[in-house]
Amino acid sequence: MTKALRFISISHLTATLILREEFSIPEEEKPEVIARLKNAFPDITGLLLLGTCNRTEIYFESETTSSEDLLDTFCAILGRESKRNAHLFFQSNDTLQSVQQLAAVSAGLRSKVLGDAEIIGQIKKAYILSRKAGLQGSLLERALQTVFRSHKRVRNETNFRDGTTSSAYRSLKLIETSYGPTSRSSTKILIIGAGDIVKKLFKYNQKFKYQHLYISNRTEKNAALLAKQYNCQIYDWGKVMSNDFEDFDVIIGAASNCHHLIKELDNSKDRRLLIDLGLPGTIDPVLGNKAGIEFFDLDTISSEIANNKEKRFQAITEVKEIIQAEVDEFTKWFLEAPLRALLRTANIEIKDPSLKISSDS
Repeated sequence: MTKALRFISISHLTATLILREEFSIPEEEKPEVIARLKNAFPDITGLLLLGTCNRTEIYFESETTSSEDLLDTFCAILGRESKRNAHLFFQSNDTLQSVQQLAAVSAGLRSKVLGDAEIIGQIKKAYILSRKAGLQGSLLERALQTVFRSHKRVRNETNFRDGTTSSAYRSLKLIETSYGPTSRSSTKILIIGAGDIVKKLFKYNQKFKYQHLYISNRTEKNAALLAKQYNCQIYDWGKVMSNDFEDFDVIIGAASNCHHLIKELDNSKDRRLLIDLGLPGTIDPVLGNKAGIEFFDLDTISSEIANNKEKRFQAITEVKEIIQAEVDEFTKWFLEAPLRALLRTANIEIKDPSLKISSDS
């Protein structure tokens, strides 16, 4: 039987933030989930587990395992009922549809924030896990080559990429809006977590130049690396656990697998800005009802960003044309696979360079 590239996907397009939280996978647990899926389905030769703030997707290459089979097992691994939650997932067993989905996701066309600039980095990170598990697969490998070529062309040939639409950048912009551009030397900011989005916060702060930054993380050595790199201070994790936030003006929650870690605040400040970039949420949204507190979570931040899309909308047609051209190349390669296999079986040397057998065929 011929292999196919298939996928399952839960995202902001199919589920609310609360429902998406139930299927989010902490970074440190992803290798185990991948291993369990691999053991459950020996025919899977390629698998990419993509987890972002707004989506969890699994692309996999197999002969007999269907997207329905994988969804059932994935739900079981997370302790969820597949029949009860199946309607939250978009899925396909068609190779070309799966490549189209992955290409559109990587370009940011399916993101809550159109043209999300962070998604390609998350795909590359997921791909590293696939390679470590020996699950790159020929179809998946070729699909990712299509994705990376599309990304490069979109970046070089269109105006679709703009870092100002990232949730990290928007978070710093919210601080500026709330406290004013002249407060960068006085606003005291605590960042909780040390993952990818926190690294983005520090990266973008090189433009904003907030001077009083503190970082706290469950694994202190990870916080220490960022503190050293960006010249900020470390805040004790024990104090975070006890919800002791002293005189911080702004608290940004971005810790993984720390659902509602922040649930109490003292009255040391008349006003505070709380920004929750975690999935599951790091900050209890009930705090947003308290006097003097402004609260933003991923959904509200994304809504704010969505108001600034003019350049991206203008470039959408160009982006879609680039993606389609690259997917067409994949389609040609995919449809020629039976011919390549036949020629290999017959031990016929291929003279036409366009039909040269690739090592990943």
